[in-house]
Amino acid sequence: MGLSAVARLWGPPGLLLTFALHPALCLRPVQTSAPRHRDYCVLGAGPAGLQMAYFLQRAGRDYAVFERAPRPGSFFTRYPRHRKLISINKRHTGKANAEFNLRHDWNSLLSHDPRLLFRHYSRAYFPDAGDMVRYLGDFADRLGLHVLYNTTIAHVTLDKDRQAWNGHYFILTDQMGHAHQCSVLLVATGLSVPNQVDFPGSEYVEGYESVSVDPEDFEGQNVLILGRGNSAFETAENILGVTNFIHMLSRSRVRLSWATHYVGDLRAINNGLLDTYQLKSLDGLLESDLTDLAVVKDREGKFHITLKFFLEEGNQSADAVTLPQDDNDNFAMRVAYDRVIRCLGWNFDFSIFNKSLRLSSGGELSKKYPLVKASYESKGSRGLFVLGTASHSVDYRRSAGGFIHGFRYTVRAVHRLLEQRHHGVAWPSTKHPISQLTSSIVRRVNEASGLYQMFGVLADVVLLKENAMAFEYLEEFPTQMLAQLETITGRKARHGLFVINMEYGRNFSGPDKDVFFYDRSVGHTEDAWQSNFLHPVIYYYRHLPTEQEVRFRPADWALPRPTAIHHIVEDFLTDWTAPVGHILPLRRFLENCLDTDLRSFYAESCFLFALTHQKLPPFCQQGYLRTQGLMGTESLRRHGVESGLLRDYATVGRRREDGGRGLLGGSQAPGPPVQALDSNKEEL
Repeated sequence: MGLSAVARLWGPPGLLLTFALHPALCLRPVQTSAPRHRDYCVLGAGPAGLQMAYFLQRAGRDYAVFERAPRPGSFFTRYPRHRKLISINKRHTGKANAEFNLRHDWNSLLSHDPRLLFRHYSRAYFPDAGDMVRYLGDFADRLGLHVLYNTTIAHVTLDKDRQAWNGHYFILTDQMGHAHQCSVLLVATGLSVPNQVDFPGSEYVEGYESVSVDPEDFEGQNVLILGRGNSAFETAENILGVTNFIHMLSRSRVRLSWATHYVGDLRAINNGLLDTYQLKSLDGLLESDLTDLAVVKDREGKFHITLKFFLEEGNQSADAVTLPQDDNDNFAMRVAYDRVIRCLGWNFDFSIFNKSLRLSSGGELSKKYPLVKASYESKGSRGLFVLGTASHSVDYRRSAGGFIHGFRYTVRAVHRLLEQRHHGVAWPSTKHPISQLTSSIVRRVNEASGLYQMFGVLADVVLLKENAMAFEYLEEFPTQMLAQLETITGRKARHGLFVINMEYGRNFSGPDKDVFFYDRSVGHTEDAWQSNFLHPVIYYYRHLPTEQEVRFRPADWALPRPTAIHHIVEDFLTDWTAPVGHILPLRRFLENCLDTDLRSFYAESCFLFALTHQKLPPFCQQGYLRTQGLMGTESLRRHGVESGLLRDYATVGRRREDGGRGLLGGSQAPGPPVQALDSNKEEL
């Protein structure tokens, strides 16, 4: 090679060529080695992603969490814009039971560490979003969760492989061009794309995600807010005292959470504008379909609302466009506005997912949420699960699955499903004698947080054993997957089952309901089926319902029509422990279903049953006949003698010259003195 050739290689053009060809110097290096494989990949280190990471780590699974930000909870670093969360932080309940307290703690994730309860991070009932960021950071750090920060997943696709768990691997490509291979993909990215409505003049509208949060910027202005959810009312609440007036426009009426019993609807903390509207203090609410309207701008920079059909093509000047008030001089929005703000909520970001994953079908709801089954698995790709807020299509407007206090339990349900499917670990359960059935149900309906928060979506299941002498108790199973219970849990349901669900009254919730009517509460046990407020409902099935029965259940039923059903009457204190009002009707219902006696008895009563009955109650079979709890008393000795089972050694002993004692001689049998018991007493 000549000197001129060497100069060409090492000169400026050759140097550029070297940089271009050398992979280590490229901005987006091409990966030549096989992608790193993990059994589980979690997208997003928000609350749902960290919750799943915790369960995977406790189970010893191979996983990684991919997070684009340098710390967890990046959504909460920006939102809500005005920094006050609407998830309650109730620090005191008067109870020491940790499970019960989670019913009223809407921010904590589930863990074994009591330090990781949100009440240690804020004293405020409605905490600051910054406290949530700090909490999530500590949750990840203290538990040592495997999170890859500053890693943005730019593309997700499938790689077919018959050896893979689900017949394919998921290939994730990050911003550096590195590929990651996963057997199971768990998407916990939340809803991050602002929902926008396309109409003429929408370019003049400011978005919730970018509008100023400084009230002084709205001093003396006329403001129109598009939307009617919590973000809209949160924005209005922030500027309510400085504007001339605020008008709020949406396509349907406001839904109040206390009427719908859905925590995603308007909460009282943000509803100041409702007061000023109803008390006629200039602010107001209007209903109209946004797609029928248009915004036009006049020469002074103010905005006018008109109807889309008034616009002539290519002409959107307020001076040339017909306004509704030209024909109707009392048109509600005839005033000019200084600001128009869009607060229409959020959608899921589908952009990184290849079409082969079939996450969206283009339906109305699927524009906001991915398409998932009741098991939270994608309808289009086996092994892809959606967690957290993005999975809310399963219970949208019906329960709390879109919020931390709900999805912390649905995430756990997904993890249990995965443990059975891929590792042969059956759904956790406890086994008990049938005599403990009533007490087991009573304990759960009074303590369980998952049942309470995910009402109508997650339910406890009692699997009866042969001859109904024992049962297996499974917690928080997805109700709409009931037909697949045996496959999902690894448990058998061959001898009947009970399903314990929490429900509101069927005609009590709705945006048009008066939930404060005079006779709203039910107090009599015979009217329990008419209970309005959240209360336990027990379904009994002789056989596991079929897929068809689940799918075609009555429209207003949470579960398929059962063999028998029992409502525990609602309770003002949500304390279902009243012996006569709650426990006794429940026990009798269970006894009727099982054709057995579930009462608990003292040993003396079991002794009498053994002498006089062919069929003993299960409590006596499982306790007394196994030598548990029988203590000798004079009363028992008398029964034994009178039945001919014992000889009257006391009489014989009195005739003996030496005054010796018999087996049960004297006034009391050997052992510590025990007072005779009332054989009719029941233990509820």
